[in-house]
Amino acid sequence: MKTINFLEIKPLENPKFIHPIAIHYEQNGKKRVWESIDNHDSVAVLLYHTEKNAFLLVKQFRPPVYLKNNNHGFTYELCAGILDKEVNSVQTIKEEIDEECGYDVPVETIQRITSFYTSVGFSGTNQTLYYAQIDESMKIHAGGGIHDEAIELYFLPVEEAKAFALDDSLPKTPGLMFAVYWFFMTN
Repeated sequence: MKTINFLEIKPLENPKFIHPIAIHYEQNGKKRVWESIDNHDSVAVLLYHTEKNAFLLVKQFRPPVYLKNNNHGFTYELCAGILDKEVNSVQTIKEEIDEECGYDVPVETIQRITSFYTSVGFSGTNQTLYYAQIDESMKIHAGGGIHDEAIELYFLPVEEAKAFALDDSLPKTPGLMFAVYWFFMTN
């Protein structure tokens, strides 16, 4: 496990991916203001490894979780990414599977599950959820992300997935929990 040392909290200057905004609106004749963040929509994928009978998850350090969760900021998540390029969401998730997990998954085998809103209280971004099956013949490199990402791969055996999804001692995302239950409802 990586060592994290907390340094400081500073105001955000020249943001790359999120932009704090104030939304002025009128509700029932009363003027109101809502603090929000304008940011990118995203994609995520539940990867099922057919040979291991396991889901391939990523474990990643998330600084906001670190601040809120007693200095433990690593979360279990689906492979995911933001929609910040001029390619469609399926192509984006294919690239994320390659970068984060090291598998080359054909676009035509990636199945759309649904989409939903995340962080509705402060950003209202939309995430599209996908499903894909993988095996070792698709493995092209070790994964772990690009540039300075520090992503660890984690294989979750299918027979442990329901308990894992509801274990609140394990920091995880709602998309991961939903995807696991979608898998059991449809398979």
